[in-house]
This record gives sequence, C-alpha cells and structure tokens, in this order.
Amino acid sequence: MPIKSLLVPAFCALSIAFTLPVQAQISGTEDDPVVARVGEDVIRQSEVLALAQTLPAQQQAQVALLFPALIEQLIDLKLVGEAGRAAGLADDADVRKRVTQAEDQIISQAYIIREIDVLVTDEKVQAEYETFVKENPPQKEVHARHILVKEEAEAKTLIVELDGGADFEALAKEHSTGPSGPQGGDLGFFGEGQMVPEFSQAAFAMDVGQYSKEPVQTQFGWHIIKVEESRLAAQPSFEEMEQDLRTELSRGAYQEIVARLRDGADIEVIAPPAKEAAPAGEETAPAGGGTSQ
Repeated sequence: MPIKSLLVPAFCALSIAFTLPVQAQISGTEDDPVVARVGEDVIRQSEVLALAQTLPAQQQAQVALLFPALIEQLIDLKLVGEAGRAAGLADDADVRKRVTQAEDQIISQAYIIREIDVLVTDEKVQAEYETFVKENPPQKEVHARHILVKEEAEAKTLIVELDGGADFEALAKEHSTGPSGPQGGDLGFFGEGQMVPEFSQAAFAMDVGQYSKEPVQTQFGWHIIKVEESRLAAQPSFEEMEQDLRTELSRGAYQEIVARLRDGADIEVIAPPAKEAAPAGEETAPAGGGTSQ
C-alpha cells in the first residue's frame, strides 16, 4: 500500500494532533528544528511528531520512514488553511465555534495533565506498590509430574510399581496419555487453583518428593501425581507494575479533580422531558384520527 494512502486518515485527524498533551510538543529551536517552509510559515519537527501520534501503532513504529510523507501532509494542511482563510472562513460562525471548542479541549487537557502530575508523584506510586506487595503476599507454587491413564486399575498397578522402586519419570514416558508424557509427565510450577480442582487439591496436600498413593480422578482420567518442588511465587517487581499503578492512580486523581470542580459549581442539567409511555393494552391513534386498515 502506498505510504501516502496510509496518511490520508492522518490528514483527516489533524485536529487530534493539536490536542495532544503539552509534553508531546517539543519547544525551542535547537531541539525543534524547522523541517519545511510554506511562504512565511514554518513547519517544525514537533508538528511532524504530533501528527505521527495520530497514526495507528504499526505506522508510528515506522515514523522515520514516514517522516517525509508526514511533512508533505503538513504542507498540504498549511496550503489548505491559507486557502480557507483567503475564503473568509476564519470569520465563519461555525468555524469560530469549532475553534473555541478545540481551544476548550486543549486547555482542559493541559489542566488535567498538570494537576495529575501534581497529585500522582513518584513517591505515591512507590507507596502504592508497597501497599500492593503487603496486601498480596507471595503464594505457594508446586512443581509436579503426573501419569495420566484411562482406567483406575492401570493407575493402581503403576502405583504398585512405584512402591517397588520404579522410576516415576520413566513410567510417565511409557504409560501417560497426557501431552506431558514425553517429558516424563513434567507440568512445571503452578499455583493453587490453576489446575482442575481435584488435581490441585491433591497436589497441594502432598509433601515434596511424595507421590499419590491412590489414583486421583478428574475429567481427563486417572492421575498419579508426584510433587518435585515447592516454592513461593515471585511477586511482580516495581518496574513491572509501575505503569499500571500510575494509570490507576491517575484515574483516581482525575475523579478527585472533577469532584473538586463540581463541588459548589452552579450546574443545571436541562434534559428533554421523557416521553410518557401509553398504558398497557392501548395503542396511540394515528395523527388525524384515522384508523389502521
């Protein structure tokens, strides 16, 4: 697909580019060089990057490749804007109304971003992580193997062989019908509740090195389970959780900001009156008093 065709939606979405957060705009001439001129107007790098942010994520990843085409789109915008001004659209009532709406949106967004930056500090994010760690202690995990067979009698026969010193892994490779059979029945580590209830309950009731002395039945068949290891699951690191924690705190901060602004504000919701429903069993007569045929 031609690059320019990818950018047609971006041209239509340019109003979004001008409502991006203030942080997305690069200021100053050294860090924000001029990349094109249209008459007396200039186009800076920050405008191109802002436009790039309106593209789908896949295209944003190719911003270096798309950069020249994005400049061309902005040149087109400048020319179209000049033509619109020459046609007197800057004084058009509908255009001025939309400009005011866009200005309100930009100001609102900038205000919210700055207020959230004040409320959601690095210290608060760290404290939220520490609270999470305290309220969500590490959970036990077990590393287990199993042998899965169709009949209880076969499972009991295999348990007798294990009692006689047979190797669990070798028996699993030879007899297990489960997908883990070729790996000696190895299921790796899992937490309580991650397996079907009957299997999970049996595995977590066993000691390390122990195998089930009675077959365990599940919807898949009959299992012989052996617990190889036990450990506490690692908790997610701060780096892994930081963005989610910051997002959640930002949501709360936004609600706090809006609630503060609403408190004491003179607000009146003027809604159209609800249409009265006709009583059950009655039909509204057609206009003019006619009857249906």
